[in-house]
Amino acid sequence: MFCAIVAGEEPAEVVHHDEVAVAFLDRRPLFPGHVLVVPAGHVVTLPELEDVGPYFERVRLLAAAVPVALDAQGTFLAINNVVGQSVAHLHTHVVPRTKGDGLRGFFWPRTPYGPGEAAIVGARLRATLVTR
Repeated sequence: MFCAIVAGEEPAEVVHHDEVAVAFLDRRPLFPGHVLVVPAGHVVTLPELEDVGPYFERVRLLAAAVPVALDAQGTFLAINNVVGQSVAHLHTHVVPRTKGDGLRGFFWPRTPYGPGEAAIVGARLRATLVTR
């Protein structure tokens, strides 16, 4: 569906469009002004995106514009990769935020690490990063 929006074949409230990315209003927003930024070319997940810089310049552009346009205090940015990804096309949510707006539970239950668990998880991540 997002490829069709990028191509202009599917209707959407587009707020930005260039050769790198297209940004449009989410059809089921968390708050009015909730924007989705998608790469102009078809990419499913962030690890598959080869030229990250230009894409995130567009995300940054929207993250700066949304609070000004909607009189918000800031933004919340989110990307799902496979799990929780309702459309198989990379998209970054740019959500306007204002203190006390009621957005809760977006990160679901949060629990602290058990004794020694953070060190184990940290070591696994560092080892994986070294091999990449």
